[in-house]
This record gives sequence, structure tokens and C-alpha cells, in this order.
Amino acid sequence: MDRLSSMAVFVKAADLGSFAAAADALDLSGPMVGKHVRFLEQRLGVRLINRTTRRQSLTEFGRAYYDRCRSVLAEAEAADALAAEQLSEPRGKLRVTMPVLFGRRCVAPVLLELAGRHPKLELDLSFSDSLTDLSDGGFDLAIRTGTLEDKAGLIARRIARQRMIVCASPSYLATHGTPREIEDIGKHQAILYGRSGHASPWLFPRDDQPPMQLMPVSRFRLDDLDAIADAAAAGMGVAWLPYWLVRERIQAGALVPLLPNQTGFLYDGYALWLQAPYLPLKVRLAVDALAAALPGLMT
Repeated sequence: MDRLSSMAVFVKAADLGSFAAAADALDLSGPMVGKHVRFLEQRLGVRLINRTTRRQSLTEFGRAYYDRCRSVLAEAEAADALAAEQLSEPRGKLRVTMPVLFGRRCVAPVLLELAGRHPKLELDLSFSDSLTDLSDGGFDLAIRTGTLEDKAGLIARRIARQRMIVCASPSYLATHGTPREIEDIGKHQAILYGRSGHASPWLFPRDDQPPMQLMPVSRFRLDDLDAIADAAAAGMGVAWLPYWLVRERIQAGALVPLLPNQTGFLYDGYALWLQAPYLPLKVRLAVDALAAALPGLMT
């Protein structure tokens, strides 16, 4: 048997906790999984897995050997990927998870344009505002906005900055007046973004200090930014939204940007991927394309 193949089967059996699960995942028979493990055990002269009719567990040596096998397999995959990159053509499936609105409006068009230039690249895009674990979800790349948690094993690259602005419709301002300063917002009806009973405060940058947080009075709390923009354009109140989202409404006169002397708060956008010895070409090109295109879409 091929030693590298047997290592891969052994690692999969250890990861999934049973020969049967490994067989299903690798499209092998259960006895063949057992043969691969026994081949390694006979070659090494030591047992790797304790097996009973009900459960299996790694031996002490098996745990140490498992860690080394994972490193060897990762290096082998990196070597194969390096050879593939020499062809200078991204190929295979790229799985990306991203926020719904930001992903649909900004990220997906860039990735689709990239796929249009590379016919061998496949896209599997998932739109969800829930945080998805990269390893559990099998994703190559995750797009996140806002503050990131410091999590081991992840690499992050900033690819965009979203400028937030306060805006309202001409009809609302004609009836209720125009706020000139941040303090004036307290006199107005606001449309807030909120989820699970929690509303997000509006943030305004200050020199050498943490941003000012403002929680305006509101009768309206929505969990979709596009719906908030529609409500603001309908004259229901003032809103705090990403400029890229309301740019066309402002250009059409449906919304008016407010507080011209106030610098807009910047929400960072990031691409995240699992730390590995080698970054696949398809992932690197996707991140580069997003970093190049998104800043122009944000302004």
C-alpha cells in the first residue's frame, strides 16, 4: 500500500471517530479502511488505534503519530498546490461565506467577475449574517465586517472600509427640520438596526478617543439595512447607514446626507482564511480581487 494514502485514511478515521464514517467520507469499504490502518501499524510495529465493538480511540503513540501525519499531509497538499499554481490558472471550487446584504451587493459581483475571467474556477457562495466556523463549514474564505475576535489559526486581511452616514428624506426634513450637530439627533425620530432584541448604537469618531456612541429615540427597529434605507426614503425618520448602500438614493434625491462637518465612522471589512502552509491560488486571487475592487465600491 502507499504510505501517504494510508496516512490520509488513518487521519480521517481518527478525525471522524470510526472506520465506517471514514469509509463513507473517502468512498472506501470499511475493511479497506482497516487494511490501511493495519498496514501502518505493521510497518511501525506499534498499535495506533484501540478498537472495540463499540468505540475506538487513539493510543498514546497514535496521538503523536496523528499529529505528524497531519503535518506531512499538509505539506504534501502544499506541494501539489504549488505545482498547480505553476499553471497560473485557478481551478476547482471556491467556497465563500459572507453577510447577506454586503455579500450580495458588493462581494458577489467581484467574485462572479473573477469567475468569468477564469472558466475553471467554480463558486459556492453562502449568504448568511450568522457567524460560520470556517473549518466546520468547509469554507475556503469568510467575509466579515466590524470588529474581529482574536482567534488562533485564522488569517485576516482588510479588504474594505464602509463609511457610515446619517441621512433622511427631503420630506422628513421639510416637516421636522434638519439636524446640524450630533446632539440634534436626539430631537428626531430614528430608524434603528437591531437583532434579537438588541439595537446597535450609532458611532461617531473622535480624535484620539473611542468613538461616541449614540442610541437615538426610535419607534422603528429593523434587522435589514436595505429596509431601513427604504423606510428613511419614505420619510419615516433619520437613519445611520453605509454610504455605498444609500449612494444611489442620494444621487436620485430620495435621501439627503446630514451632519456634513462630522466625519463618518468606518467599519472595516475583512477576508479570513484558515492558516495553512500554502495559500491556494484560487483563494489568493479572490482576496486580491476583493481588496482591489471593494474600496472603489465603498466611496
